[in-house]
Amino acid sequence: MKIQFSRHAKRRAKLYKIPTSTVIKILENTELTPGEHEVIEKVKGFELPLKIVIAVEGDIITVITNYLLKKGRIK
Repeated sequence: MKIQFSRHAKRRAKLYKIPTSTVIKILENTELTPGEHEVIEKVKGFELPLKIVIAVEGDIITVITNYLLKKGRIK
């Protein structure tokens, strides 16, 4: 699978200091079906959980956005 980042996702990652390697590692360990998904994961080194919004089309995963969730917003 190929993982690509939208311009928005790259900017959010830079703003929140989220390494792209962390996002890639989370997505590689997640079973994904075609369509849009939200992945919420607690990551070591961050106080808040990381939320990743992706779109899966065929063999390509596009990261639409990624950011730290504010407290109380976990589903």
